[in-house]
Amino acid sequence: MRSDATKHDADPGLFGPGSVTWHLHGDPVMWIGGVRALYLQALHPVAVRGVMINSDFRRDPWGRLMRTASFVGTLSYGTTEAAEAAGARVRKIHRLLGVDDPELLLWVHCAEIDSYLHVVRRSGIPLTDAQADRYVDEQRTSARLVGLDPEEVPATTAALARYFEEIRPRLAGGADALAVDAFLRSPPVAPALRPAREVIWRRVCALTYDTLPPYAHELYGRPAPPPERVTYRLTALADLLRRVPDRLRWRLPPRHILRAMDRLGPETRPVPYSLRTTAAILDGPGEERHDNGANGGDSTRWRKRTPG
Repeated sequence: MRSDATKHDADPGLFGPGSVTWHLHGDPVMWIGGVRALYLQALHPVAVRGVMINSDFRRDPWGRLMRTASFVGTLSYGTTEAAEAAGARVRKIHRLLGVDDPELLLWVHCAEIDSYLHVVRRSGIPLTDAQADRYVDEQRTSARLVGLDPEEVPATTAALARYFEEIRPRLAGGADALAVDAFLRSPPVAPALRPAREVIWRRVCALTYDTLPPYAHELYGRPAPPPERVTYRLTALADLLRRVPDRLRWRLPPRHILRAMDRLGPETRPVPYSLRTTAAILDGPGEERHDNGANGGDSTRWRKRTPG
């Protein structure tokens, strides 16, 4: 057992317990945000073509999902050395595959960060606007690790909204996007898991798709459902997932959060719902405020829980 003094001096990693990232990334709806990001990312014709050519997601979808989750977990909760090493591996892979175009990397980054932020807020996490801006700004560190210049990456929700407004004319629901859509709705699984895929996964995937912004529904060719109903269903699912004890969820490989708590102490446990009342470091003033949720990924603050 490590002493309290040793834990006090331990490396907090790139973000640390005083960050918004530390608390948000421990919430189970991050998985929903990750799938939403895939739907959004597939609407960039050049980016999705690179995925179709170079990615193994169709052969090993669950492995790819776990590797992505492990990368995010390492950046969020690993040591600085581990995070920098993970970033170096990703940059090397990007170079070898020829998918290191800054424009495409920026699209993937923004779609991912916007999806995480949108889903956690819409599912009931009480983030202030300043904390949402803080999260977007913190994630410029993640952008650096995948090969982007942080100065060229949106630092606030308002800047993120402007980015989506500018890139919308270049998005399309082409054949590759529709292939990703069909694949996500019915990914390959072992025969024994097919009933679960039909009963559970299809419903969760459909709900995730429903959280996309209206223009994405239009590009995919399906009507957008009533927003209030989507919010109600999302909060209901989130509440169900949050009833699973944290330490049980965090035991799933590769146990990033548990390892971070062992390194830094149990008081560093991520608690998303504490963000409203936690230390002032999480309530610093944001550089800008988003206004009406008319952005590309729609990172608004959602509060309604009544069914539509």
